[in-house]
Amino acid sequence: QVQLVESGGGLVQAGGSLRLSCAASGRPFIYFAMGWFRQAPGKEREFVASIWGSDGNTVYSNSVKGRFAVSRDNAKNTVYLQMNSLKPEDTAVYFCAADSSLIQLTSGRPDYWGQGTQVTVSS
Repeated sequence: QVQLVESGGGLVQAGGSLRLSCAASGRPFIYFAMGWFRQAPGKEREFVASIWGSDGNTVYSNSVKGRFAVSRDNAKNTVYLQMNSLKPEDTAVYFCAADSSLIQLTSGRPDYWGQGTQVTVSS
């Protein structure tokens, strides 16, 4: 089992920045692909970014590429999502996710999910 706890959400004006954190526990962190998803009201959950454990390779959705950056600290069992140049359309609940398979994670079917943290961007 893996437990994921997100933090760092909040209210920010358009153009501002936020950094989300996700602390993982329960199994060796380095062997997991970690990712972020988001779900806006009335919309399906969508993939935002992922980072592989061993080599730190990253993948981003087109909607956030160039504005968001995902990183991880394997010593702290923590993954981060730095969000810059935020837009009102970034408003959503952001979820941390983990899976031993990068394909499983990026396809939206990870084994483990966090509880989510709200990000609201005002115009």
